[in-house]
Amino acid sequence: MADNNLFTLRIITPDRVFYEGEASMVEFNTTEGEIGIYKQHVPTTVIISPGILTITEEGGMKEAALHAGFAEILQDEVVILAEIIEWPEEIDAGRAEAAKERAEERIRSKTPETDILRAETALQRALARIHVIK
Repeated sequence: MADNNLFTLRIITPDRVFYEGEASMVEFNTTEGEIGIYKQHVPTTVIISPGILTITEEGGMKEAALHAGFAEILQDEVVILAEIIEWPEEIDAGRAEAAKERAEERIRSKTPETDILRAETALQRALARIHVIK
């Protein structure tokens, strides 16, 4: 018997369908803050910010590092168009740590040439990758 609390979740990147299935909840960061979506959510579109995407399915929870994109939220379907999203096994831990250190150093240096917003975004991406693999 089908669970009436499930909605269709599709996550698409430029090079693949990352995820397609039924979920009872999905959580991720937007430019307006964190959002948790259940079936019958008010229809909306949002801009994604770097962070952890959590999918709650009948069999448990899955996490991925979601870096940027858009989401269309309907009452019985959520479509995420992601620039980059990675499962834990796709992430190189050493590379993520090095990216974190580089971003932190750029933020600390505060030279006139430093793009602080870009450095903070790079730091958020690195932290999401590190969180997902732990």
